Amino acid sequence: MSDANVVIELVEGKAGRAAFVNTGRDFAAREPHWVPQLRSEQLELVNPEKNPFFGHAAHQLFLARRGGKPVGRISAHIDRLALELPREQGFGPGAGMFGYFDAEDETVAHALLKRAEEWLASQGMNRAIGPISMSIWEEPGLLVKGQDHDPMIMMGHHPAIYREWIESAGYSRTKTLLTYDLDVTSDFPPLIRRIVQSGQRNDRITLRPVDVSRWDEEVETILAILNDAWSNNWGFVPFTNAEIAYAGKKLKPIIHPDLNLIAELDGKPVAFMLTFPDMNDVLRKVGGKLFPFGWFHILRWLRKPRRMGMRVPLMGVLRELHNSRLASQLAFMMISQIRDVAVDKYETRRAEIGWILDDNQGMMAIADAIQSTINREYAIFEKSLIS
Repeated sequence: MSDANVVIELVEGKAGRAAFVNTGRDFAAREPHWVPQLRSEQLELVNPEKNPFFGHAAHQLFLARRGGKPVGRISAHIDRLALELPREQGFGPGAGMFGYFDAEDETVAHALLKRAEEWLASQGMNRAIGPISMSIWEEPGLLVKGQDHDPMIMMGHHPAIYREWIESAGYSRTKTLLTYDLDVTSDFPPLIRRIVQSGQRNDRITLRPVDVSRWDEEVETILAILNDAWSNNWGFVPFTNAEIAYAGKKLKPIIHPDLNLIAELDGKPVAFMLTFPDMNDVLRKVGGKLFPFGWFHILRWLRKPRRMGMRVPLMGVLRELHNSRLASQLAFMMISQIRDVAVDKYETRRAEIGWILDDNQGMMAIADAIQSTINREYAIFEKSLIS
């Protein structure tokens, strides 16, 4: 079927964003292991009046139709903060992005990608990188390994065929993001236990749970460490003050203090680890809908989650400690303490760590040392827009 049969529409306004989100949900529902997310949250993420990402980004959403029927969607966007980064960190001058990619078939996929590329080029971009939906801190990458099991909280899930369609449109992989699966019911190897015990005897080190009574201050502390610890990583874009406030508000309902730790050295915060109960367990039960009774089940679950997986989406150690024995010791100590709480209090059996960049040798070594295994792989692709 030729491209003439596919019409690409600009998405505008509230009704357009609703159609864009609904199309994505319709595609996702075809996947055996899809977990329906809250539609209200998905709408907020693409609303420039709600999501502070758009305070430093330009964007355009597109919807593909064939015979009047939605058959795909894509976003094209430019993060102005990403343009300021060094080229060797992945983005930099001329780096535009695409995301929210769904397509009925290869013809639709190529038409959508071409339209996104045209928009990016019209804005002066010379490269297209994606899928990144839409901030690097939201859903980066295309799932290329791990379609055979359910995703955890805040993890994308995509058909395997999308990789083939993106690559046939001239894209090549530029970065791989990994997640690791861990059986938390099994004890750590003896060497790791000794490292943890040594740290526990060190009076200079303190591990403390986050204090939700002064949550805003804690969020600033955590993200200050994150912005420092990750500043040299591929794709790193620092959080703005508005995004810090937004993230704090969004994350607070799922925060259980004993699962989220800040490590202090001589009283100074130097590291953190965040752990989220897998909310997908309850979202699956309510079909991603708050009404009529979804809100009740979600609130009850948030108060007392049990027997669910755990995800460690973020951790960081200040750069001044990178490549030191202390950095890995702090990581092992936080993982060990959170693991014990997850098993004893929340009856957890498995956890997932990630994303981890494929060139982050330190984190990969930590994941290997605690005998976790790669269970999901996400790819980010890139294409030159210079003919």
